[in-house]
Amino acid sequence: MKFTLKTAFVGVVALGLTAGASMAQEVTLRCQHFLPPKGSTPLYFMTPWAEKVEKDSGGRIKVELYPAMQLGGKPQALYDQIRDGVIDCGWALPAYTPGRFPEAEAFELPFMTSRDAEASSKAAWEFSEKYLMERMGDVKLLATHVHGPGIVHKKGEPVMALEDFQGLKLRGPSRQANALLETLGASPVGMPMPTFPESLSKGVVDGGVTPWEIVPPLKLHELADSHTEFPGDRSLYNTFFIWAMNKDTYANLPDDLKAVIDANSGLETSGWAGASFDKGDVIGREIVAESGNNIHQLDPAVVAEIRALGDKQTEAWAADMTSKGLDGEGMVAMAKELVAKYSDN
Repeated sequence: MKFTLKTAFVGVVALGLTAGASMAQEVTLRCQHFLPPKGSTPLYFMTPWAEKVEKDSGGRIKVELYPAMQLGGKPQALYDQIRDGVIDCGWALPAYTPGRFPEAEAFELPFMTSRDAEASSKAAWEFSEKYLMERMGDVKLLATHVHGPGIVHKKGEPVMALEDFQGLKLRGPSRQANALLETLGASPVGMPMPTFPESLSKGVVDGGVTPWEIVPPLKLHELADSHTEFPGDRSLYNTFFIWAMNKDTYANLPDDLKAVIDANSGLETSGWAGASFDKGDVIGREIVAESGNNIHQLDPAVVAEIRALGDKQTEAWAADMTSKGLDGEGMVAMAKELVAKYSDN
């Protein structure tokens, strides 16, 4: 009888341990992006975000970050990889699949965003809550954000006047950025960021547009000779990014771990992602300045000319969206209001 009772007691303890282990569920999130690991967003947002999620979950969630598409595929496939569960979470650009997420283009229009990526990213999140949750309803959006001011990086002398854009083959990241470059007289070449350095080194393009922060990680300052900034309270163009999770991965989490993810999503997390660009821009510009490359600030009068052209592009975009049954004017108005709300205070 003693043996039987002891055996039963051991069995009960074992059962209790098993139940406890089940409650202390461990989850590994495999998250992929296309940037080099030393890019500002991986350094100042993705890695700290992963560490915070792990800490907030008491170690029950582990986040593995895979830079430079280490798990396979191309940058254009990231959204579908998240949706289909190829990865648990990731960083994607709607602009890499033109026409699929038209609402996101509102934040990519000329001079729409401020020079403060953190503030404009908070605006992007609030905009997304109204206009993108249905379109992107097949993933779990954790954050939406933008980068800092776009700069023209090129071989040779800097762009100093409108006529200097004529005939230049310039890399652009999005449909709207490319449309603006074409209006300015350049020949836009759409391509993901990872292919830009090689294209520049081989002469496929004369230069391209991108914020300061990515220049050192990709060593663009070693390939380009000059860099043109656009002064003023708004950015020449921008790019819209999402940090998202597979819906089934999220749904399968226990409620307390869902709460951890929720606490690390939304408005403040979007601002955090944008702030990583702000920090990277300061560092990137300092490195380029120390390299001796020519950094030119475009004359405000020239910027005003470009901005007037950008206004026409924005009007045309709103009309095009309206013709497709979308709220073109409403999206432009809301984007402007939200950028002002978070930036102009």
